[in-house]
Amino acid sequence: MIKPQVHYSEEVKTMTVTSDAFPERGYIPTKYTCDGENVNPPLMIHDLPHETKSLAVIMEDTDAPIRSWVHWMVWNIPPIEKIKESSAMGIEGLNDFRALHYGGPCPPSGSHHYHYKVYALNELLDLKEGASKIELEKAMSLHVIGFGELVGIYKRAM
Repeated sequence: MIKPQVHYSEEVKTMTVTSDAFPERGYIPTKYTCDGENVNPPLMIHDLPHETKSLAVIMEDTDAPIRSWVHWMVWNIPPIEKIKESSAMGIEGLNDFRALHYGGPCPPSGSHHYHYKVYALNELLDLKEGASKIELEKAMSLHVIGFGELVGIYKRAM
C-alpha cells in the first residue's frame, strides 16, 4: 500500500477499502468511467477508527503523464462504512478536469492505475467547495487518524 503524502500528528490506523464493483487491483467496470455512466463506485470502509469525525476521499490516476491526475476529491463525509455508488455525501473539490464532481477513469492510452484513497479524520475540515488537492492535503495534515486505499485498473477499448 502506498502511504499518502500527508504528514500526521499521531499514529495512523490502517483501514481496508473495498468495493462490490471490482476487487483490489482488478479492472474497474465501464459504468464508473468516462465510457459509461461516469459515477463513483461504491466504497466500503473497514476498520474505521472509533474517534473518526469525518472522512475524505481522493481518487487519482498515478500513471498519468507528468504527475498524478486528480479525478475526485470529497471531504466532510460522515464517518460511515459505505460510500454509496453515485454519491459524494460531502463537500467536493476541484478535480483536474476543472469540475466539482467525480470524473471517472479515462486514460488516453494503455492501462492506468486509479487509487481511491480514504482518510479518517478527527474533525470536520474548514475548507470551501472547490478547494485544490494541495489545500485539502494541507487542511487534513494534522487530522488524519486512519488511511486505506483501493486500487483499480482501467484501459479504454479503442
